[in-house]
Amino acid sequence: MRKCILVLMLGFCLFPTGSKAQKAYFVDGYHGGIYGHYPLWVTQFMVDKMEQHPEWKLGLEIEPETWDSVKVQSPVAYANFSRMVLNNRVEFTNPTYAQPYAYNISGESLIRQFEYGIKRLHEHFPGLSFHTYAVEEPCFTSSLPQLLKQFGFKYAVLKSPNTCWGGYARAYGGQLVNWVGPEGTSILTVPRYKSEALEENSTWQTTAWNNSTAFLQSSYDYGIQDPVGMCYQDAGWKNGPWLGFGENIKNKSVYVTWKEYFEEISPGKTTDNWHFSQEDVLVNLMWGSQALQRIGQQVRRAENMIVRSEKISAMANLEHQYLPEEGSYMDAWRTLMMAQHHDSWIVPYNQLNSKQNWISAIKDWTDHTTLIAEQNNERALSSFKLIGNSVEKGLGFIRVYNSIASARSEVVSLVLPDNLMTADIAIYNSQGKLIASTVTLNGTVPVVKFKVQVPAMGYATYALQKRKSKNKSSKHVSFDAQGNCIVENDQYKIVLDKAKGGTIKKMIAKYVDNKDFASNGDSYSMGELSGFFYSDKQFYSSAQAPVSIAVLEDNQLVTKVEVRGTIASHPFVQVITLEAGQKRIDFDLRIDWKGNVGIGEYKQESNWTDNRRAFTDDRYKLKVMFPNSLGKTKLFKNAPFDVCESALENTFFGQWDSIKHNVILNWVDVNKEDESYGLALLSDHTTSYLHGENYPLSLTAQYSGIGLWGMDYKIDGPTVMKYALIPHHGKWDEAKIASQSTYWNEPLLTAYQPEVALTDHSFVKTEGSGYEVTTMKVVDGGILLRLFNAEGNASPQQIALGFQVSKVSEILLNGDEIQELPLIKNGLMQSFTVQLPRYGIKTLRITK
Repeated sequence: MRKCILVLMLGFCLFPTGSKAQKAYFVDGYHGGIYGHYPLWVTQFMVDKMEQHPEWKLGLEIEPETWDSVKVQSPVAYANFSRMVLNNRVEFTNPTYAQPYAYNISGESLIRQFEYGIKRLHEHFPGLSFHTYAVEEPCFTSSLPQLLKQFGFKYAVLKSPNTCWGGYARAYGGQLVNWVGPEGTSILTVPRYKSEALEENSTWQTTAWNNSTAFLQSSYDYGIQDPVGMCYQDAGWKNGPWLGFGENIKNKSVYVTWKEYFEEISPGKTTDNWHFSQEDVLVNLMWGSQALQRIGQQVRRAENMIVRSEKISAMANLEHQYLPEEGSYMDAWRTLMMAQHHDSWIVPYNQLNSKQNWISAIKDWTDHTTLIAEQNNERALSSFKLIGNSVEKGLGFIRVYNSIASARSEVVSLVLPDNLMTADIAIYNSQGKLIASTVTLNGTVPVVKFKVQVPAMGYATYALQKRKSKNKSSKHVSFDAQGNCIVENDQYKIVLDKAKGGTIKKMIAKYVDNKDFASNGDSYSMGELSGFFYSDKQFYSSAQAPVSIAVLEDNQLVTKVEVRGTIASHPFVQVITLEAGQKRIDFDLRIDWKGNVGIGEYKQESNWTDNRRAFTDDRYKLKVMFPNSLGKTKLFKNAPFDVCESALENTFFGQWDSIKHNVILNWVDVNKEDESYGLALLSDHTTSYLHGENYPLSLTAQYSGIGLWGMDYKIDGPTVMKYALIPHHGKWDEAKIASQSTYWNEPLLTAYQPEVALTDHSFVKTEGSGYEVTTMKVVDGGILLRLFNAEGNASPQQIALGFQVSKVSEILLNGDEIQELPLIKNGLMQSFTVQLPRYGIKTLRITK
């Protein structure tokens, strides 16, 4: 009798005590596209299988451009699918144009991915609506709730159970959470449950991929009443319903769409607010490989140029009704978005067709984007010179354009026209003041450099005249008795150690209390290159050999030295540049490898499904190291529309199931624990960084060896990269590191113009607000302006406009108008007030 009672008690424990019986749910679907694999037979296959299995439902993550090809090449299947797509058994869950990872590109790029993708899908399927964001791969970033809500989404999913090669979201919570973004927006979300483990003997799955008994039981044990698994099959798989059909569906699972699950199965609400950090995006790609390094650089350059070009065209439109070619910008964004495709980054060696792999396609795509940006710049700038004539006749004019909504004082350069090659040039600003300048030769080409003051989101004009007196010479570089190089200007005194690879012995920032930011320790040196060459089974360092140091430029504006040395017999060249008045120190690094050498923790074989991976622990990769004098530090890093304070003790891991977020998008900043001082590191591409207790901040520079899917990520040319350092007072926001990064990414644009009005002008001014203008472009005869609160507080801020407007409307990302903002007249200027939380974005439609 006692035994029977025990059995009964155990039985009750296995089932819920409430009235609702436990069930299992599953979201099936397809992922892919014309670039990410989509055989044309798949369209009719989906239609046929849906008709055969009325219980089956689909979540779709198909590249929007795919339907262009399907419509032309499979018109009957396209028509059949179009009739099916608006019923409640089909849900499009990722409308982005090219399914980007999201965390590795700019916030503005991410907006365009949604904007252009949704537009293309609506062209094919009018009336299509978007409710849930769900993806097959870890295409997540912390600021998504804000973007999704503004595009009209109601729900999100943080699972990617069947394709976790490149990472996964952190396991957290139960059936539902409120995913709270950095600025406070929340979206109801199905997380990767705390009970949803990584699959054993797999390096690409969680246990939710097939609604296994173990997954369901762990969910029930955790208190999840209605667990849901997921698998977005690759388009081209011929399984049909993933868990079977009819009476044979695995564990009697019920197929649902995500919208149906949220609205009809789940409670539809929760009190569990998850303040999701960027470090909850646990991702790892082939950081340091030359393939990924070049992709990152090409994408970054194209991102920067297309956004700047749109802003320049908008300025020309505001001044004299110049109309940019809208179609050309769409074309430029299209090729950039394709280069941001997640497959671009995780399978760069895969063939797209018989002639191209992703690597070559990305170069072509980003070259196309930058070419269009340059052509549009030329057209816009040429339109300015038609306006007015100068009062004074001279040698012509230089216009300097600023695409940032804050005034800037920087050194700029410009190649002079042939007729001015022998002229002794003097430069005057619009008030007639002589500006310090110098002319140097770039080979045989004369380049004029001068210090400019350019108003916010506008331009400054400078007149060229024949020089009446000679420039005063000044020298800032010297050498001591040991051959060490002392580089000094108004901002810095830097000492380069000749005997130890040209590493930085001293980095005294004059504007930061004359503090020396270089480390005095013996373990590592600032600027040292170090990595484990596994064929030789030892670490090599650039500090192990002396270097030669040459002066490339030394005048009142620019100080530039070149360090030539070797690491393990491989020659490297590093150029260090200081500019007058500039807090940023620029570094250009080039390593000319003598051949393909192995660099990483060990020589990995083609056992690419092993949990242990040679390409994960960055301490063994070649890196540039920045030991400093800050002592114990905390670290901040930017992300799309976010800045994250790191909670990691260190960034080191060696296994797929132990990933830590170690991604540098644009910058990381280490702060002394009391936040009195900091050191920011800027990178010219998305990659990984290193940091930990007793280990200095470092930037990954080179991995060479076996990577994902057994591909050999070889060294096939020189390593070329740019980075920068900014020592500073206080925290990153007090030091305006986000702004400094934007300045670096959107340099001032200069143009020689024979005739132009000698005037300066500002179109949009956000100074003092901490706001960044992420885009300004001409749309439907008006101006679209987007603001991001990168560094400011949440108090109301005034935005000044240097042009006449009739209306300013706040709109959502989907175009819906929220409200009209009152305009304030102030002489010839107009302004309006905006209030944004930190990391918030706001889009404004301005009617001229």
